[in-house]
Amino acid sequence: MKEFISDKLQNMPISIFSTISKLALEHNAVNLGQGFPDFNGPEWIFDFALQAMKEGKNQYAPSYGILTLKKAIANYQKKYYDIDYDLSEVIVTAGATEALYDTFSAFINKGDEVILFEPYYDSYHSNIQLAGGIPKYVTLHKPDFAFDYAELESAITPNTKIIVLNNPHNPTGKVYSQEELNFIATLVVKYDLMVISDEVYEFLTYDGASHIPFASLPGMREKTVTISSSGKTFGFTGWKIGYALAKPEWIEAIHGIHQWTTFAVNTPGQHAMANAFDKLEEYLPDFRKLYQNKLNLMIDGLQQTNFNFFKPKGSYFIMAEFPNTFTDDQDAAIRLIKEYGVATIPPSVFYSKSDEGKTLLRLCFAKQDSTLLSGIDKLKSVK
Repeated sequence: MKEFISDKLQNMPISIFSTISKLALEHNAVNLGQGFPDFNGPEWIFDFALQAMKEGKNQYAPSYGILTLKKAIANYQKKYYDIDYDLSEVIVTAGATEALYDTFSAFINKGDEVILFEPYYDSYHSNIQLAGGIPKYVTLHKPDFAFDYAELESAITPNTKIIVLNNPHNPTGKVYSQEELNFIATLVVKYDLMVISDEVYEFLTYDGASHIPFASLPGMREKTVTISSSGKTFGFTGWKIGYALAKPEWIEAIHGIHQWTTFAVNTPGQHAMANAFDKLEEYLPDFRKLYQNKLNLMIDGLQQTNFNFFKPKGSYFIMAEFPNTFTDDQDAAIRLIKEYGVATIPPSVFYSKSDEGKTLLRLCFAKQDSTLLSGIDKLKSVK
């Protein structure tokens, strides 16, 4: 009898986010697990989308993205980072998730090696496998989630093609330093590599930390595909409007996959986000203050629990060690839902080399204050 399901899916796990969210729903748990806000982005962005719909902007958009949104993306890259992109160097995708899939698919051949810093966002690993690549791992070690320079260079072989960078980093909240980025850049030149730089949390940094786009480093613009997301920047993750920036021939390669997956991204949402980016400067102070306050609220609360947390410099996640009443992160995450009514993410699934993830949990603070306070209250009862 024929086997109809592709071999590619044989070792493909079910996303931990789906598993935890399902369990949280079954037990009516406060969800500090899945990484998206449980509140709306700015209401004025609704008005832009509604206006676009009423003006008849409801049919397929150009496959590369509408011009006004591409211009707005290029403009903020110039304004905030002094990186010059023209319109042939921008493509709009169905969220950063699609941009990542398209990019991995466009550049990986069977047997190509791709370096991941662990803990890694799980879609990187799956995309590499689906494309026929071989992931290699370099660990970000607690407490500050630094990497060993020698470990990174030793992971590079003649088959290495890509280094994947996620900055600010999910799940650790790490923001890479200038020195770390410079070292990675030297390896890119030395070994003729490319970088896929996922920068969706670019505007969420705290306590004086600043985001440095990898493409802004000398010589790295030509070696980098930068990926980001209007959903993360403006709090509309469900609209799925992401984008990639790179030199024209690389954008064409990404479009070669994009045209056969989504082809185009929702039209009124693109028009709304084009207008939103035009207001980025006046929007960002309140956005940053909102999340700084949520981080402070979360930290104040965790200090009253038996969880030892690692203060993030970016993103909207906190990694925390749990009390020794739990055997590992999977045990902790399941029991916290079933016995205490609060959902977190067990991050060992984001590690393939180190066992550090078994000692940690990931908490998301992109939640209403009432959700955070309720979750913290439940964590206080954990001994």
